Amino acid sequence: MILILPVFCLSQEYGKGNVRLNDIQVIGSHNSYKIGIEKPLWEYLFQLDSSMAKSLQYEHIPLTQQLDLGLRNLELDVFHDPQGGHYSNPKGLDIVELSGEKFLPFDREKKLNKPGLKVFHVQDIDFRSHQLLFQEALLELLTWSNKNPEHTPIFITLNTKDEKIRQLKDPLVFDADALENLDKEIKTVLPNEKLITPDMVRGNHESLERAIIEKGWPSLDEVKGRFLFILDESETRCDLYLDTFPGLKNAALFINKPEGSPEAAFMIVNDPVRNFDKIRNLVSKGFMVRTRADSGTVEARNNDYTRFEKAKASGAQIITTDYYLPSKLFESHYKVDFGMGTFERIKE
Repeated sequence: MILILPVFCLSQEYGKGNVRLNDIQVIGSHNSYKIGIEKPLWEYLFQLDSSMAKSLQYEHIPLTQQLDLGLRNLELDVFHDPQGGHYSNPKGLDIVELSGEKFLPFDREKKLNKPGLKVFHVQDIDFRSHQLLFQEALLELLTWSNKNPEHTPIFITLNTKDEKIRQLKDPLVFDADALENLDKEIKTVLPNEKLITPDMVRGNHESLERAIIEKGWPSLDEVKGRFLFILDESETRCDLYLDTFPGLKNAALFINKPEGSPEAAFMIVNDPVRNFDKIRNLVSKGFMVRTRADSGTVEARNNDYTRFEKAKASGAQIITTDYYLPSKLFESHYKVDFGMGTFERIKE
């Protein structure tokens, strides 16, 4: 049974100390930074590959507005750019001009020329972002948190992007140095008292997994006002992060490791229909799971809540969607919340 509560009720449970971090369920956004592709470029992409274009036809309000609305999970895609300028002047701007249209203002402050991690979806074609710089996205989160210090912990999933796509600029490889810099930028912007870290959860246990099984996650009372970061990547990339932070000691990030791994604690299982029993099993053992209510605009176009209902019933603590608000880009009534506009609740 799930008890649905308005957002403010969660904070009322803090002092009781009987609600742990894995006892809650929150709704968050997928590719949270994303600004929609402007019409001339989207129509060009549609002519090339209609299915691909449709899958990219979504957008989000700014991060602060999402948090104000009540979302408690965000996702950021991060590109390596240590010298700066690698992703400046995306080809999509030229495509718009060739169509006879003027492209919308983009990166007037030349932020893409600055060294450091960048935030957007796909190089050259889906490059508009509410925060182009990872550090500025973190600063926005910190500013909001400082103004709302009692907030339920916010989960931030991170994808490190370096996929090569034909006819698009080759991204820089997200190597060990890039992963170390990712960790460093988080720690540079967010003080330790704003983070839920593997060290904090592990305590004196021999491994993170043993701590989860034997002790469990901290209570909400202990971790209100904090952020928990998760590296949503393959085991290979997670292992590369472990090369720098063995056992996740002194690490800012949790990683997506399967049950049985010493670092297992938080897992990404995106399909709650196909993997319903798997998610329920992991959750019953104390692990935290992120899953998805919709993907590629499919559910929204069909007003199909099957995945969302399965996600809720699975017990997964984090459920992501592109539609906490209905789409304005195509006709649809699809909207994901827990009822009465709420995006977090406590599981009984």
